[in-house]
Amino acid sequence: MPAVTVNHIAVVVENLDTALPFWQTALGLPLGKVEDVPAEQVKVAFLEAGESHVELVQPTTADSGIAKYLAKKGAGLHHLCFEVDDIEAALAAMQAQGVELINDTPKERGGRRYAFVHPKSTGGVLVELYDRRVQP
Repeated sequence: MPAVTVNHIAVVVENLDTALPFWQTALGLPLGKVEDVPAEQVKVAFLEAGESHVELVQPTTADSGIAKYLAKKGAGLHHLCFEVDDIEAALAAMQAQGVELINDTPKERGGRRYAFVHPKSTGGVLVELYDRRVQP
């Protein structure tokens, strides 16, 4: 199997402005970028952590999936994201092994293709896969 690397660890927060000081000041992680993602109804902040990132995710609407997650489970770890060389091949291999996928085919946002693996197949952790090949 090709190399799999950690891209980011996503943490759901109620408010980026109140969450960022811990990550930036206490841990000293530099802020990479903050962006609104209307399609997902979230605002995200990426902090650099070596060759990986911590992604803080704040819901921007009360009825988004992240808002519902926050209301049900509270702030904290949301998912782990791994980069793979070929997302179609990775998804096909997982399906052949009986892994339950949330996305059978990759989605695309900002030139990045991604898919989610259901926590039922991972021991309870939501896993996101990024295709290492960023599209133009």
